[in-house]
Amino acid sequence: MARILGIDPGSRATGYGVVDTDGQRSRAVHFGVIRVSADQPLARRLAALHTGIVAVIEEYAPDEAAVEDIFVAKNVRSALVLGHARGVLLLAAGRQCEVHEYTARTVKKAVAGYGQADKQQVGHMVKTLLGLAKVPAQDAADALAVALCHAHSRPMNARAQAVLDRAAAQ
Repeated sequence: MARILGIDPGSRATGYGVVDTDGQRSRAVHFGVIRVSADQPLARRLAALHTGIVAVIEEYAPDEAAVEDIFVAKNVRSALVLGHARGVLLLAAGRQCEVHEYTARTVKKAVAGYGQADKQQVGHMVKTLLGLAKVPAQDAADALAVALCHAHSRPMNARAQAVLDRAAAQ
């Protein structure tokens, strides 16, 4: 059984989801959204994101983390701010466990079967796959989708690593 922390980065709202998986079945342990005030300076928002995600990591002790990769943004400033937020989140997670990154398209394909799935489709599939009573808040649903994407990818990643390890040993 592995515990995976999924993270959907945002500079004002960062979704997180903790999932336990045995490779075949996954269950949601905890999920939510870390919200920070847009009125605060960037440094304070980043500090609040760090504090929030560290608290989640300390409480739920994930074995691995999966983080959504940055998408191409039209607004350069927004992309830079999101990059800062991702950096803080990657640092916090990376200090405690192995971190994996997935594009939004890969996450959508893993949970909805279609890389162009919309937010509602992803939320519905997260609800269905995890047997939740209702669709989580959008940012939390996205984070759970990232965790599920990694849960689905783990067996293939392990086989690929074994092949690389054998090749390196020869």
